[in-house]
Amino acid sequence: MPRYKLLIEYDGSPFQGWQIQDTVLTVAGVLEAALEKLSGERVKVFGAGRTDAGVHARGQAAHIDLSKDWETDVIRDGMNAHLRPHPVAILSVEKVSEDFDARFSAVKRHYVYRILNRRSDLALDRNRFWRVTRPLDERKMHEAAQYLVGNHDFTTFRSTECQAKSPLKTLDVLNVTRAGEEVRIETSARSFLHNQVRSITGSLEQVGEGRWTPADMKRALEARDRSACGPVAPPDGLYLMRVDYAK
Repeated sequence: MPRYKLLIEYDGSPFQGWQIQDTVLTVAGVLEAALEKLSGERVKVFGAGRTDAGVHARGQAAHIDLSKDWETDVIRDGMNAHLRPHPVAILSVEKVSEDFDARFSAVKRHYVYRILNRRSDLALDRNRFWRVTRPLDERKMHEAAQYLVGNHDFTTFRSTECQAKSPLKTLDVLNVTRAGEEVRIETSARSFLHNQVRSITGSLEQVGEGRWTPADMKRALEARDRSACGPVAPPDGLYLMRVDYAK
């Protein structure tokens, strides 16, 4: 049974997350519906990560198994035709080996969180950024972020509903930069806990406003206590940018 890797972009605003749920619109749900219309068979889509409601993707990866060989361009174009008008696009399709798994073969995931730091409301970028009206000090945010780089117990920055067996994760990168009104938080790791990036972002925002010092971030991490986390950032500004696989 041929296996294919999909590269997917989507606006998460209208969806209740990636994972299929009864009676609500999900990204995996519309992908599987498009595949059924294209191929005439029920096909399960296996994603590299289960993004939450409202979270976007520039480079989500997934794999599918089809009962016969298809040209990769036909899968891409056919799925895109059946996905309309949902804000989901198949960017590319490639044939892969049977042992490829979009989730378990991944060696690194890259996320960006985008904050628009301004007083005025969002007109063109609504649901694409987290608007923060108070001035943010991105240099202090970056300083605070460095306490989280490396292997740590991230219990403080983990959803109480997280199903991961261990709170131990290794953050390879956590950078905070500014370009005009936009403050960007970029992070990379092999895998993340549920709500980890949004939890970290909300706490970094507290540092940027001056409510926390950079050292408070270190204390929050070492507390290993969910109650020590700052407010969780909304999903609007979070993007899954890329998933890496071994060559």
